[in-house]
Amino acid sequence: MPCGIRWSTRTPRGDNAPVRILLIIGIILVILGLVLLVVPIPHRVRRGFEAGPVSVGVTTTERERVHPGVSVVLIAGGVVLMIAGGRGRS
Repeated sequence: MPCGIRWSTRTPRGDNAPVRILLIIGIILVILGLVLLVVPIPHRVRRGFEAGPVSVGVTTTERERVHPGVSVVLIAGGVVLMIAGGRGRS
C-alpha cells in the first residue's frame, strides 16, 4: 500500500458503505422513473425573428411527458441496483 492508502470498502464502523450507496441510488432511480411517468416536463420555445433593433416573436410553453421507455429503463436500473445493494448486506 503506497503512501498509507487503504483500499478497503469497509468503513471504521464495519458496515459496507458502497453497498448502501447502491441501494440509495437504486431507490432514487425507481422514484425518478415513477415520477417521470406521471409528471410532464415543461420547456419553452421562442419562435420569431429579429430585424435590426426590432424583434418580433412568441414564446410558448409546452409540456411533454418523457417516453415511457426511459421511465422503464430508470425503474429497471433502480431495481437492479436495489437488489445488488440488498444482497451485499447479508
